Parts: sequence; C-alpha cells; structure tokens
Amino acid sequence: MYEKVNPSHPDKVADRIAGAVIDLCYQKNENPKAAVEVLIGHGVCHIICETSETLNPDDVRNAVQRIAGVVEVNYVGVPQDTHLAENQADEIRCGDNGIFKGVPVTDEQHKLSDTVRELYSRYPYDGKFILDGGKLVICQSNVPTAELRDFFPDAVINPIGDWTGGTDVDTGATNRKLGSDMADSVTGGGLHGKDLSKADVSINIYCFLKAQETGEPVEISCAIGDTVIDGKPYSEIVKIAGDHIRSIGGFEHFAEWGLV
Repeated sequence: MYEKVNPSHPDKVADRIAGAVIDLCYQKNENPKAAVEVLIGHGVCHIICETSETLNPDDVRNAVQRIAGVVEVNYVGVPQDTHLAENQADEIRCGDNGIFKGVPVTDEQHKLSDTVRELYSRYPYDGKFILDGGKLVICQSNVPTAELRDFFPDAVINPIGDWTGGTDVDTGATNRKLGSDMADSVTGGGLHGKDLSKADVSINIYCFLKAQETGEPVEISCAIGDTVIDGKPYSEIVKIAGDHIRSIGGFEHFAEWGLV
C-alpha cells in the first residue's frame, strides 16, 4: 500500500519553494548553512529562513511566484544560531540528531510512482494517489473524471466528484508529505528546506541509496557534532547526498518527487 502526491499538491509546492530558497543559498556559498520553513495558502506565502547567507528578498519572491503564481510573499531571514554555526566552523560535522532508515522500494511503490509521473506529464495539476494491491485510487484536480476513466477504467477516480485543487483550496507546509517522498524509509527528519550538513537531508539520502544498492533495510543514528557515520567520514556522506541532489538538478527539483 502506497500513497503518492504530485508536485502541484500544496505541500509539495511548499517543499519546492523551500528547495528553491536552499538553491539560492548555494548560489552564494558552496557550503551554506540554512533551514527553511514554508507555509503557503490562499494567496499568501510565509517563509522563515535561518541561514548563514543574506538573500535578496526579490530573488526569493521571484522564486515563489515562478513556482506558485502570483501570491503575497512574507520572507523573514535570520542568522543561524551561534552554537549551531560554531559546530560547523572547522569541519563538516553532523548538523543534528536523529535515527534514519532506508528501505528498498517495492514493485508496488515503483508502479504507483511511475503512474503518477506519467499522469503529471499530461495533467500538471494538484493530485493525490493510492495503490493498494490491485486497487488504484486517483484524486486528480482540474480534469473531468470521465476523461480519466478512459485511461484507468478499473480505478476509483475522484470519489467526491470533479474538483479544483491547489493552494487556494488547501494550505501547504514543508515536509508534510514524507510518506510520498520516502515510501517505507520515512523517518522523523524532513528532507526539504535544509542544507547538506543537516542529517535530515544527507543521512536520509545516504540510507535510502544504500538500501536500494544492497536490497536490505539500513538504519543509522547520529548525534550533532559527529564526524563519522556508518564507518565513513561525515563529509563523505554529505558528498554522496550532494552528488544525488546535483544529478537531479538542485534542491527545488529534488523536492518535486523526493526519493521515490
């Protein structure tokens, strides 16, 4: 059983905006420190960014409106906490505490993810989907149910009828769709809106990739300040995660679909 949302779901819009802000930080510094939270809905986007970088509010506003359309943008940028900044002063150290796991993606999860991507290429509007064995549930906004029925005659489609979606219907918040992004690898830390020094990003990605490579679940714990994780220098894990992010095209693009 697996649930997937597409990049136009309000929560994913928030993730994409957070990713775009992180991309702006990396444009200014190859090793920035940043943590971003986004809340968007009903014509307003609130952003709080704790960061080592000073961002131009116009650049932030342009990124938001490119992703979400014309909305009012309330951007608050503040310096990172002194103690957190000192943790990273002389080398790349683990940026937070946590327990992280990676789990191989199942055939069912691959199948739903492929289906949702294919649908989104045709209908780039807010949508949410479930695959439970042979039962496919499609909730796709801004498309007539009868049209979808032509492609998926046996699916449960729009149980409440045709509907409109997006951030004028529902609010979106950062890291609220981790099940969609990580499948069975979900942990307590969110993937989006943080630089690579944060374990929520780097170790989550590392565990996920290792699980796909080995075919076995992976579970790792860490504490803030750690320099060795899973027998590797933490800097190596950060590089592995960074290479994955760069292969996708940056943090904004990573936020569109997550890891699955």
